[in-house]
Amino acid sequence: MTLRAIIVDDEPLAVSLMEKWLSSFADIEVLASCRNGSEAIRKVQELSPDVIFLDIQMPGLTGLDVVAQLQGDVMPMVVFATAYDEFALNAFELNAIDYLLKPFDFDRLHLSIERLRKRKLLMDSQDRKAPLINAINSINSRSEDGAIQARKLAIKDGGEIVLLPFEDIEWVDAAGDYMCVHSNGHTHIMRVTMKELESKLNAPNFLRIHRSTIANADHVSSVTILPKGEAELQLNGGARLKVSRSYRQNIQHLLK
Repeated sequence: MTLRAIIVDDEPLAVSLMEKWLSSFADIEVLASCRNGSEAIRKVQELSPDVIFLDIQMPGLTGLDVVAQLQGDVMPMVVFATAYDEFALNAFELNAIDYLLKPFDFDRLHLSIERLRKRKLLMDSQDRKAPLINAINSINSRSEDGAIQARKLAIKDGGEIVLLPFEDIEWVDAAGDYMCVHSNGHTHIMRVTMKELESKLNAPNFLRIHRSTIANADHVSSVTILPKGEAELQLNGGARLKVSRSYRQNIQHLLK
């Protein structure tokens, strides 16, 4: 079993050190190294790694933003690199997420690799995004969502309510008890089930394309047919979303 990995860190020395250390493991293949969150999202979509070693504190998109913007159905395992405080580390521990504290320690990396090997065997059929979003939600102290008003989705974010127009919603995906609503490069996190949100987004342009993904057809720029009956949607905002064989019929009208 080989673990295919991507390294994401804005510090060149940290990237070089991680590349050197990972090369000492015979079953680790480093596919790419990224210096920012936007590049990381593109590489994950392109290369489908088993694991990403992801720095949290980066300019622009943080590591937490990267997780929130990745499609849950194709989510790799994540090892966070962080200098976060004890509160954040407790959130990771609570949700069984692995992390490496900076400055890095080789022995701690070795332990992470052992955990990844075991999870690779056990978690292939499980929702990998749910525990990550649970931890992010704890760190960000986000609260429950509200209701829809006048074709807008009301999302509670700390002490304010964001009223998000339906037409601005590009895609959404489920992560356990939370939904990630993607709009204009930002991800809003709601505590709501897929079934509940589907009933609220009751419009023909919102298409179920995977067991935990809904896409807004108005934001689809192109469709690519993949092997084994799957497809991939390219959105205007840059996201690339897999369409599973089970939901292929929901996009047939886009292919005409």
